[in-house]
Order: sequence, then structure tokens, then C-alpha cells
Amino acid sequence: MEASRSVREKVASLLGRPDEVLLEIGAGGELLVARLRVVIAALLLLLPLANALTGGSVRETLIGLGGAIFVNLFAQVWLQLARRRRRYRWLSFATAAFDVSATTVVLGVLAMNHLPAALNSMIVWCCYLLAIMLTALRSDGRTTVFAGLLALVEYGLLNAAVFAWVSSPEQLISSDYGAVTVGGQVQRMVLLAIVTLITAVVVYRMQRLVELSGTDGLTRLPNRTWLLHRMPRLLEAAEEDGCSLSLALIDLDHFRRINDEAGHHAGDRAVRHVVAVLRSMADADEWLVRLGSEEFALVMSKPVGTAWERVDSIRRMLAQHPFDPERGNMDPVRITFSAGIASSPSDGNDMSRLLARADQRLKMAKREGRNRVIARDA
Repeated sequence: MEASRSVREKVASLLGRPDEVLLEIGAGGELLVARLRVVIAALLLLLPLANALTGGSVRETLIGLGGAIFVNLFAQVWLQLARRRRRYRWLSFATAAFDVSATTVVLGVLAMNHLPAALNSMIVWCCYLLAIMLTALRSDGRTTVFAGLLALVEYGLLNAAVFAWVSSPEQLISSDYGAVTVGGQVQRMVLLAIVTLITAVVVYRMQRLVELSGTDGLTRLPNRTWLLHRMPRLLEAAEEDGCSLSLALIDLDHFRRINDEAGHHAGDRAVRHVVAVLRSMADADEWLVRLGSEEFALVMSKPVGTAWERVDSIRRMLAQHPFDPERGNMDPVRITFSAGIASSPSDGNDMSRLLARADQRLKMAKREGRNRVIARDA
């Protein structure tokens, strides 16, 4: 039971939409795939040349040359689109479908010339494997599964069409490509499934490693790495929608005394206590991030005035929920915080400016006695 539940959770995670860090990495991976595709497409031009020099038929050489030119043209198109990072959300699926379908098209054209070549051409068939394995660079399990299933479906349909077309077994025997057998084609289908499974496992492992790098281990909140990848996209979206985006830097007041008086384990529990209170008040358009031991950031899709009211209400709520150290004679501790808020576009349109301005106001809040929220310069 536990094993089946674990498998279901892994599959759900693999097929789920990646988080922002993975999407950003995937966008870089898509660009890398596009560049690799350009190189591979250029190398494909050598295959018809090699075929001609080694005594291959003129017709097969021309088919191979036409296919290579076709792939090269589209490789340039995909490269230009991939350079516009994350602008086209469908791009990874479209390019994966192109890589798989281009292989099927070439095999189909070969079938029109010589039926055994369509099913026993190892060089062209291996392009299916390349198309599936390249999806690992996109860090999106959905693309891997999509490419693998598409390859299985298209190659299966190609097999069905070829076997339905022939009128005698002799038509599937070739001196160049050997005999096409049902068993051999089933083995190729199984290999496609195996490569898809292995690639999906690689993607899953990559996702887990990236998730760990973008998640705080103690609180399971997003961390600074997540913020660095997510914030630019939030700013872009706010600018496109004509909305404001506010960033609050939050620092717990005199937090070290809990570690000094009650120990570090109590300090960890106090952090989790603070996070539980903050999470209980979080709205859907707010993102809480842990930056350091007692430092947090709260990103809000709100103008600066509304953001100030929001953070100040959270400050009051936290003060009303003291933390119980549960150690010795130490009484429950009232935890407060100081915060500085910066908002786009009034304080800047990039992350560095917002962080700098919010940090200045956080320091101002500390100088003025702590336990307060400042959203404007004095």
C-alpha cells in the first residue's frame, strides 16, 4: 500500500506543472535544446552525403537530403522562438512533437520508396530516442511523457500501415535492411518505452534536487533562490497588467534571545510558529519566502498603501500569538517584527531596486524602535 502510494505521488509530481525555479531552468534548457538541434540538424546533412559515397541509391540520398534540409529550416525557427525565454508556454511541447514527428515523416517517405527501410532504418529510428532524451534538458516531466507516448503512437501507426500495405512477406525482406518481423518491431516499441521511463526518472530526480535548492529545509517555504527566479516574472506580469507589486522585508525583533535562553531547538520551533501564523493569514496573491534565520520576504500583488495595511495587520496578529518555549520556567514569548515595504513601479521596476529600498525602510523601522512597518521614506 505504501509503495503504491509512493509511486502515485511520484507520478503526480512528475506530471504536475513545475514550480518557478524549474520553469526558469526549463526555459534555459529549451534554449540549449534549440541550439543542440541546430548542431544536430547540420550534422544530419552529412548522412545523405555518406549514403551517396557508400553506394546508396540516389532516391534514398535525395530523401535523406530533403529531410535534413527540412529539419535545418525548422531548427532555426525553434531557436528564434526559444530565445524569447518563457514567452511561449507551448514551445517545449511543440518542439518535442516536431522532433518526434519529423522522424516519423522521414520514415514514412522512406516507406514510399522501400518498405523495409521504413521499419528497419536504425539511423532514422534512433532519432526517436534522441527526441525523448532531449526532453530531460527541459526539466518538465510532462514533456518527456508526451514525447515518449507520441513516439510510441506514431511508430505504432507506421507499423500498422506498413504491415497492412504489404501483400506478401517477401515485400518486407531487403538485402540492405534485412527482414522486417513483428517481433523486431515489438522490441523497438519496448525500447522506446524503456527510454521514456529512464528519461522520466532522470527528470524526476532533477526536479527533486532543484526543489530542495529552492525550498527552505526547516519551514518548507520558498527560499532566496526561488525568489531570485520568481520575482522578475512577477514584476513582468504586474507591468503587463498595469498593477502594483509590493515587497516586504520582515525581520523578527530580538529573536536571538530565544536561541540564547531556550536553545536552538526552541529557536527552530519559534520560526515554525511564526511561519504558521504568517501562513494562516496569507492570501492567494501573496508569497512568503524565508531569506535567512529570522528574515522573511512577503511579495504581494497590492499597491503600497494596501500592502502596508496588510503587513501591519499580520504584525499585530503575530503579537497576539505568543510562542511557548516549553522549557524550564521560561514564559511564553511575545514575538514581534520590523518590516520595510517597497512597491513597483513607484520604487522601481526591478528586483534589486525593490530589495534595496525595502531594506532601507526595514533599517529605519529598527532605528525607530522596532515592532513597526514602514512603507515610505521619512
